[in-house]
Amino acid sequence: MKTKVQEGKNKQFIIQDDGMLLNGKHVCVPNVEELRMEIMHETHYASYVMHPESTKMYQDLRPYYWWPTMKKDVAEFVVRCLTCQQVKAEQQAPADKLHPLSIPEWKWEKIIMDFCWVTRTFRKHHAIWVVVERLTKSAHFLAIRQKDSLDKLVELYVSEIVRLHGIPTSIISERDSRFTYHFWEACKGL
Repeated sequence: MKTKVQEGKNKQFIIQDDGMLLNGKHVCVPNVEELRMEIMHETHYASYVMHPESTKMYQDLRPYYWWPTMKKDVAEFVVRCLTCQQVKAEQQAPADKLHPLSIPEWKWEKIIMDFCWVTRTFRKHHAIWVVVERLTKSAHFLAIRQKDSLDKLVELYVSEIVRLHGIPTSIISERDSRFTYHFWEACKGL
């Protein structure tokens, strides 16, 4: 026989005949640090999983166990694992050697630009296009929408940057080379 204890938003706590407390189909783990550490240790160091990252480990535990701070506890457990910190490969390709940038000789000759994505504003803008002049560090901040076309960005660039400062000799951007290539190609059409 099962006894219903409490119902909350998407949670239904049940005490089984053997005294086990369930949250839906998940075993509720009591607030006993040693027990929770033992469960996480067995999951993390099992021979068939080989040190999963925190998201994978949480996904492995979630179908069977529940406690209020489980996701945070799993993340902290994985961060404390020395093997994980030493062995896990970087997800990015290794960077090339860094080369110092030459100092510009004239204002607005060389610029840096990138996008800062923000939550949607009341005018439905999704990002700020930051254009920084490298010599004086003066900047322009242009509000753009996520779905603005490249032609729209070129039009905005010409009206706000080129109109005031002329065409720069170089642009550095953290965007990939396809963006800068297409941006320059669109600028040639003007």
